[in-house]
Amino acid sequence: MKWEDTERQVCSVARALSVLGERWTLLIIRDAFRGTRRFDDFQASLDITRHRLSERLKKLVSAGVLTRVPYQERPVRYEYRLTRKGLALYPILMTLSQWGDDWMDDGNGPPQYYRHSVCGKITRPVLTCDQCGDPLRPEEVSPQQGSVLSSYVTHLKSTGEALPSEGELARAASQYWQAHIKELS
Repeated sequence: MKWEDTERQVCSVARALSVLGERWTLLIIRDAFRGTRRFDDFQASLDITRHRLSERLKKLVSAGVLTRVPYQERPVRYEYRLTRKGLALYPILMTLSQWGDDWMDDGNGPPQYYRHSVCGKITRPVLTCDQCGDPLRPEEVSPQQGSVLSSYVTHLKSTGEALPSEGELARAASQYWQAHIKELS
């Protein structure tokens, strides 16, 4: 499978990585959460080439993560603001930051802390179950097939075809659904 095809996989992680998987992208989003909005400010903060930054910003705008808003008329200049879709990335950044603090601090502790303005205390992100509130631990959570994967598996069983391995299932289901959609068109 080509990298360009990841957005069509029947896998939420692959689809998310099709937008966020390039190494500069999350740093651009991090800076946007810190209040960076203008092209030159992103470039200065990240020390990224203008060409690469332009590519990444265009992709984030195209994906609906950022929006371009004019801030100057002559010449027209734009700033980049997080959309609701972009703001929804906040838990990912907080969790990634926590992982970096826990595993990549070289024994020096976190480079920064996060204060919750409501209670005034320093906080750490905790991933919890939205139903019972308990912390989510990998050994206590198991993935369940959604409707597309379930339909694909049902199709394979009804035709007597072998099920692909768990690792190949998302790619195979994606190929099946792309062909199936073309047949319906």
